[in-house]
Amino acid sequence: MSSHVMPERRDLQFTLPTERISDWNNGNVQLSQFMNTLSLFFPEGERMFIDAVRNCRDQVSDPELKKAMTAFIGQEAMHGREHEEYNEALFNAVPSTRAMERGVGKLLGVIKKRAPVPLRLSATIALEHFTAIMADGLLKEQRLLEGADPQFAAIWNWHALEETEHKAVAFDVWDQVMGRGPAAYALRAGGMIFATVVFWSLVFPFFLKVLYDEGKLLDKGWGYFFRCTLGEYGYLRKLVLPWAEYFRPNFHPWDQDNSAYLAQIPELAARYTAPAAQKAAA
Repeated sequence: MSSHVMPERRDLQFTLPTERISDWNNGNVQLSQFMNTLSLFFPEGERMFIDAVRNCRDQVSDPELKKAMTAFIGQEAMHGREHEEYNEALFNAVPSTRAMERGVGKLLGVIKKRAPVPLRLSATIALEHFTAIMADGLLKEQRLLEGADPQFAAIWNWHALEETEHKAVAFDVWDQVMGRGPAAYALRAGGMIFATVVFWSLVFPFFLKVLYDEGKLLDKGWGYFFRCTLGEYGYLRKLVLPWAEYFRPNFHPWDQDNSAYLAQIPELAARYTAPAAQKAAA
């Protein structure tokens, strides 16, 4: 295993105030619903990532990487569970979002059914890179969660930290299964282009439809949203260069070593570990 960080499965639970689902982030509807829209992709996406990595288990001989794969699967399962509860609050507030999540599931189901394992793994490592750089951006720019409801802020920070912790696992599986030759590089790069086009072509229409269906499309607050995403804070703008790094032939996720953020995990885990998990550890 080329990574220097071993992920760990944790059973954390969050009690989200569902009445705040539409404006939990600093009272800003646009930023809150943009992040809510991202959450719509997580449960189905996590299941696809789990399947893609699990399908390669027999092709991996490194015992440390196998251990990391098990932890990766455990973490993604926990993320899926918590975001299913999160998304239920969004479904109740904006019923059309249920069909959006279902559409994501159908699309990924087609990929799972028709695409061979290497293609599914290529899509997985591309989307894992997306989640890793988005997590890094959130951890770097804490002003994005200033004024956010503490429970919502906690679930996003937890997800970002664990995505950082396991950001190289699927990629290391790719290296062992596919190697670093020209054909593997072409498939990896093509997977990122495909994932980028599909992901953002869904995110922005979904986001605007959520606002429209809630009757908030023309509400004030767009200035703050653009300040966070493209302006001073530049969350989305700052994703461009890390995204492009993926196309270097010798790229590895830990080329950008942001493991210092992982020191935040014990405090978060101590506060939000599920009661059943606490009892089992006692």
